[in-house]
Amino acid sequence: MPDTHLHHHEEHLKSSDLLTDIVIGMSDGLTVPFALAAGLSGAVDSTSVIIIAGIAEIAAGSIAMGLGGYLAGKTEQDHYSSELKREYDEIENKTEFEKEEVREVFREWGLSKDLIEKATEEIIKDKDRWVDFMMKHELGLDKPDPKRARRSAFNIGASYIVGGLVPLSPYFFIHDSLDALKISAIITLICLYIFGYFKSKITGVNPFTGGLKVMMIGAAAAAAAFAIAKLIEA
Repeated sequence: MPDTHLHHHEEHLKSSDLLTDIVIGMSDGLTVPFALAAGLSGAVDSTSVIIIAGIAEIAAGSIAMGLGGYLAGKTEQDHYSSELKREYDEIENKTEFEKEEVREVFREWGLSKDLIEKATEEIIKDKDRWVDFMMKHELGLDKPDPKRARRSAFNIGASYIVGGLVPLSPYFFIHDSLDALKISAIITLICLYIFGYFKSKITGVNPFTGGLKVMMIGAAAAAAAFAIAKLIEA
């Protein structure tokens, strides 16, 4: 017998938290070490100095960025826990007021008066369900993943390291700093464009324009660092 059910498949962007972490880590990882290497290339001839400084910056930057991601995740968890505790307290001590807030949510949805009363009575039968409803629909808060902070720290830190090694890689094989900078600039600007292209495509922005913007920001940062180094040297 043929299946008469209608199948509707919705495509949504999955793992948005992971993609956000990669974007944060990779964008800074490509740009900051690139600018540092460009600046040092304008001041020193030895690539060994640039490599040491670059690795030190990547290590420090990945730790700082990872720690920032961890603290952001922990802040989100702490905020949710605080609001959750407050909602339980308000339901216990301001019951009628909280019931009216449930009704207000349903009014905003355009439900009829009778249906609002029935839905409200159904929601408040279970305290946990009531609190969950208020957290989502009054405060707009979803329960955060308890492992989010650690995952964010790792994802951002690792993405920063991967991004940072791209502009630094030519200095491992080319001994003249200016020659290494030329290769580094070509590789990094291509990577910045590709990164900006896909980042813009994911976020719904024109990918060609987005790629150019990211590439130009990286190029401007490196050019400024190189020019400043040359001015100081002179």
